[in-house]
Amino acid sequence: PVLKKHALTLVLVAAILLLIALYLRPNVGLGLPTPPPTQPALSTLPIPKPETQNSKLGTETSPREVSTLADTLNSPSTDIRADLRLVSEIIDTFRTNFPSTGNPVGSNPEITAILTGKNKLRLALIPPDHPAINRTTGELCDRWGTPFYFHAESGTKMEIRSAGPDKKFHTPDDIIRSP
Repeated sequence: PVLKKHALTLVLVAAILLLIALYLRPNVGLGLPTPPPTQPALSTLPIPKPETQNSKLGTETSPREVSTLADTLNSPSTDIRADLRLVSEIIDTFRTNFPSTGNPVGSNPEITAILTGKNKLRLALIPPDHPAINRTTGELCDRWGTPFYFHAESGTKMEIRSAGPDKKFHTPDDIIRSP
């Protein structure tokens, strides 16, 4: 009598458990073929590089994607104002890809590391081997070899300064890009 009274409930519970089992283990025991896993196109696969450890920036891996935005940075066919516009555009692109983060923050080497792929997406907006990056200090430099000075005016505005041809900051030949 008790079993008959709860038979409908037991059938419903059994059906729910069966559906859960099928959901968690699709195509098992049903004689259906399992679809092959999808593979990304070869052109989008990252080239694996050994991981390195940098005590300041944490574990780093090679970038997944490298942008061509910085191709003309410090090019003889452009000038310093074009360089500053380009660096500003690269920072804008970073903010677009990381809307909750805002500007990349830190010193020049820290900002350069972020822009070269040391970020959550491993998106390199500047190639890590770009000639504008000082190999010794990791700083992004202007066409005269002086590191750019980055000053975040807010979470979405970044002033970028070049020391100019005299390579000294806060002199009349400084070139500044303010948003």
